[in-house]
Amino acid sequence: FEPLEQFEQDRIAFKQELDSANWTHTSLSTLTNCKKLSLSTNAIEKITNLNGLKSLKILSLGRNNIKSFSGLEPVGDTLEELWISYNLIEKMKGIGVLKKLKVLFMSNNLVKDWSELQKLSELPCLVDLNMVNNPIEEKHSLEGTWRSEIEKKLVKLKKLDGVPIVRQDDEDEG
Repeated sequence: FEPLEQFEQDRIAFKQELDSANWTHTSLSTLTNCKKLSLSTNAIEKITNLNGLKSLKILSLGRNNIKSFSGLEPVGDTLEELWISYNLIEKMKGIGVLKKLKVLFMSNNLVKDWSELQKLSELPCLVDLNMVNNPIEEKHSLEGTWRSEIEKKLVKLKKLDGVPIVRQDDEDEG
């Protein structure tokens, strides 16, 4: 890929596959004005070197080999959207640092326990969640309890798996 120094703009996407050595490239930290960073389809295993991305609002990490949310701390106060579908995430540990997160797209991961999903309640701004094709979603969708359980657990959510949530309160106000 081209040297990062040429990319001092607000949206950056790496289309070529990056090996782990390039993903941890310290030049990422020089992208202080970057608002959207796309590192999808790069065989990334760990989230690292986000220090310096002081303006980052949207991070796209889909189709990698990421197993945890560890490493997101440096963008915890700015990140509003995390696109992390098609990875290997089973545990939600570390998600709570993303205090401004509004959108979490993490379909096709490995989340299977309610106790893990309960950690999403630590995200005060979360309004849009996509969990399609995670074991927990598949199991409870078959049982017919998925939407109702999520709506109870995440009361601020406005959209689940691409479908708006309509609550009784919303109907009364309209």
